[in-house]
Amino acid sequence: MFSYRHAFHAGNHADVLKHFIAVECIDYMRQKDTAFWYIDTHAGAGGYALDGKWADKTGEYETGIGRLWARNDLPPALADYVALVREFNPDGKLSYYPGSPYFALQLLGDRDRLRLFEAHPTEQEVLRENFEAQGRAVARRTMIFGADGFAGLKTILPPAPRRGFTLIDPSYEDKRDYTRTTQTVQEGLDRFPTGMYAVWYPLVQRREAAQLPERMKRLTIDEKPIKNWLHVALTVCNPVPGGMGLHGSGMFIVNPPYMLQDTLKTTMPYLVKALGQDKGAQFLLEGKQS
Repeated sequence: MFSYRHAFHAGNHADVLKHFIAVECIDYMRQKDTAFWYIDTHAGAGGYALDGKWADKTGEYETGIGRLWARNDLPPALADYVALVREFNPDGKLSYYPGSPYFALQLLGDRDRLRLFEAHPTEQEVLRENFEAQGRAVARRTMIFGADGFAGLKTILPPAPRRGFTLIDPSYEDKRDYTRTTQTVQEGLDRFPTGMYAVWYPLVQRREAAQLPERMKRLTIDEKPIKNWLHVALTVCNPVPGGMGLHGSGMFIVNPPYMLQDTLKTTMPYLVKALGQDKGAQFLLEGKQS
């Protein structure tokens, strides 16, 4: 159950897609002068050393953030995302990569709150240490739950300020995660229908992965199909023979920022060129807005 360690994959092409979109969503949330909660159901350790024993073993960041790090032609959305990674590396050398909680921490205001779930004992311990090192002001705004985020999310919804962004990005090592993801978002919508929910999923040769976006489209609010959603997927290469390996990833956002689709229309072609590994590189973008 606890074999997955995100440090192996930190900063790869899937992280780029997930985090630059999360940054766009959080930035949209903070434009209003009212507090909100950032909720992460699978928070991880918070940050990762790219020269550490896990990340350095695979070097996957070289297929993601490493390809954007020195570019001077980044579209605005990617430039904002890379700027946040640079804040994590003040000496200008790409040595560390922030996890989702740290991207959120860099963007949230004093009145906003972080609610982080992490079930992996080791990751949870490191996450607590990382956030304790940020000082009391951050500690007062943050709650870390050593619990299953799927089950825990419904216990904290709706958030006190009635505004919130939830990121759901399990490892999907257990194929039941696909079903649990859609169930968790539905339970969230039942309790907090105006919340923004972003689901990351891998592009792998697995039936459950292919079915996830279609199942998300069938979610309901007050027993009616959701009216506002956005689905984007980035394929970086053709699937390898034998069906193993990650050839891309996707994000499905319920109640997305109204301008996010336009942002993705201009940003995704750039990512295809920058992160594509062979002629199979492409993107998919679809959505519905009421």
